[in-house]
Amino acid sequence: MGRNRLEAFSDGVIAIIITIMVLEMKVPHDEHLHALLPVLPVFLSYVMSFIYVGIYWNNHHNMLQASGKVNGAILWANLHLLFWLSLFPFVTSWMGENHFAVAPTELYGVVLFMAAVSYLILQSCIIAAGAPTLRRAVGRDWKGKASPALYVIGIVSAHWSPTAAKLVYLGLALLWLIPDRRIENLLIDSPER
Repeated sequence: MGRNRLEAFSDGVIAIIITIMVLEMKVPHDEHLHALLPVLPVFLSYVMSFIYVGIYWNNHHNMLQASGKVNGAILWANLHLLFWLSLFPFVTSWMGENHFAVAPTELYGVVLFMAAVSYLILQSCIIAAGAPTLRRAVGRDWKGKASPALYVIGIVSAHWSPTAAKLVYLGLALLWLIPDRRIENLLIDSPER
């Protein structure tokens, strides 16, 4: 399978994930604005998950642009990432419907943690398959290495304070929302991948 097919498949799965998340939001049967208050937690959890899925989509695209050949390890690692991303609609809905209760907030963090780990595995597989531009761009990658540890802190803190966990998850989303131009800049300057 070529890189373009892998990217197209992944884009399709990610688009379906976003569609499922938005379909989980139920419309109030009252016409007044105050009817939106009970669904506010569902909406806020959707917004955070949408941001996360968008971050993964953007970074996945950049990473594949810097990749060389696609092998079986990359295909499986990509499916591993897509599996964890596909759980976003479930944990997003559960957390929102239960107003950020302890167990749903913990599970949301576990899915975030596993998505981060699976992304790092995919990145490692692509580099191992021969992607010198990606290897140079990633470098020390402090955000990628720090994120799983911070997700664990969020998961543990959810047991005592779901609000603290939400702040950790939101802080990490905002950290990753800041564009990282390392890969794009190296792709412009480098003819090889």
